[in-house]
Amino acid sequence: MSAVWTFNTAGSLVFGRGAVAQLGDIAARLKAKRVLVVTDEVLVKVGIAEQAVAPLRAAGVEVSMFAGCKPEPPVEVIRDAADAARKFGPDLLIGLGGGSNMDAAKLVAVLLAHGGDPTDWVGDSRVPGPVFPLVCVPTTAGTGSEVSAAAVFTDTAAKMKVSTLSPYIRPAVAVVDPQLTDGCPKQVTADSGIDALTHAIEAYTAVDQAEFLQRPGGQTVYQGKNPLADLMASECIQLVGRFLRRAVNDLHDREARDGMALAATLGGLAFSNAGVALVHAMEYPVGGAVHVSHGAGNGLLLPYVMRWNREHDRGAFKALETLITIEGIERLRADIGIPTRLRDIGVTEDMLPTFAEKAFGIKRLMRVNPRVPQSAAEILDIYQAAF
Repeated sequence: MSAVWTFNTAGSLVFGRGAVAQLGDIAARLKAKRVLVVTDEVLVKVGIAEQAVAPLRAAGVEVSMFAGCKPEPPVEVIRDAADAARKFGPDLLIGLGGGSNMDAAKLVAVLLAHGGDPTDWVGDSRVPGPVFPLVCVPTTAGTGSEVSAAAVFTDTAAKMKVSTLSPYIRPAVAVVDPQLTDGCPKQVTADSGIDALTHAIEAYTAVDQAEFLQRPGGQTVYQGKNPLADLMASECIQLVGRFLRRAVNDLHDREARDGMALAATLGGLAFSNAGVALVHAMEYPVGGAVHVSHGAGNGLLLPYVMRWNREHDRGAFKALETLITIEGIERLRADIGIPTRLRDIGVTEDMLPTFAEKAFGIKRLMRVNPRVPQSAAEILDIYQAAF
C-alpha cells in the first residue's frame, strides 16, 4: 500500500497576462493599507516595478520600495531589507522579481514575525509559526519561488548558499503575470529556464515517497515522489522542451513567455512537494564560491548528476526519457548558452574536495536523491567529471 501524501502550495495562485492589475484587490482582501515591495534597482529602472505599484496606489495603498536586492542574495541584503521594513511599518510584503528577490521577501517575512537573524532560520522546518503576510510576483520564469516553501541566500561568512525551508513561508498569494517576463534578457531567460527544468527533473526522479519516509531524517517539507507532483513535473519538462529555446531566441515571443511562466510555476509546485536533490546540493557550494547564477550552476551540473543517478534507478529514468533524454538536455544547454564545464565558470580543481565535503553535508537533499552518496568521494567523482 502506498504512503499517504499531501500537496501544498501558496494560499492562492493568480495566473495570466494582466494578473498584476489585481494587486490592489489582493491588498484589499488582505486588509493591507501599507505595502513594502522588496525588489531591485533594475526592475525599478525598466519600469516593471511601477507595473506592480500602480494598481496598489490606485487602490489607496501606501507603498514603499526596498530596491536593494541582489542576485543570490547575500545575508547582508536580507538584514537591510528587514531594517527597511521595520522603519516603514508595512502590513503586507510583496516580493517582486526573480527568485532572489522573492526569497529575500520570504526571509524578511520570517524576521518580522519571529525576529533573529536570517542565519538563525537556516534548515528545514525550524520556523515556529506563521510569518508576516506575503505576496510573491515573479518577473522571471524559473525558480517557482512564488509557490515554494524554500528561500535561498548566501551566507557570505561561510561562502555557501544556504536555505530556509518551512511550510510557513509559502506566500499567501502568488501572482504570475507572464507579461512581466516580456523582454527579460537572454541570459536571465536561459538561466531561469534551465533552473525550472532542473526542479522538474529532480522532483520527477526523486525517491518514491514510501522509501523516502524510511530514510533517516527529521521533519521536512519534502516528501519524495507523489502522483500530483509527477503530473506537474512532467508538464513542466514538456513545456521547457517546447518553449525555452524560443524564449531565449526571441525575447518578445509571447506564446513562449506564457509557456515558460507556466513551466516555472509547475516546476515550483512539483519540487516544493517532492523535493530537490543532489544537483542542488552540489550547486550550493559552487555558487557560493564563484557566484554563478543558481540556474546556470544547476544546468551545468544536471547531466552529470543524472548519469550518476541513472546507474541506480533505471525505472524512473526510463519514464523520464519519454519526456527528455540526458543528451537532449545537453543539446538544449548548448543551444541556450549554459556553461558545460566547471572550469568555464571560474572553478579551479583544488576547490573540488571542499565542494564535495560541503555538498555531502546537506543530508536533507541526499534523502530525496534516488541514489544516496555514501561518501564525499562519490560526489567528488561527479565534480571531477564536470570539471
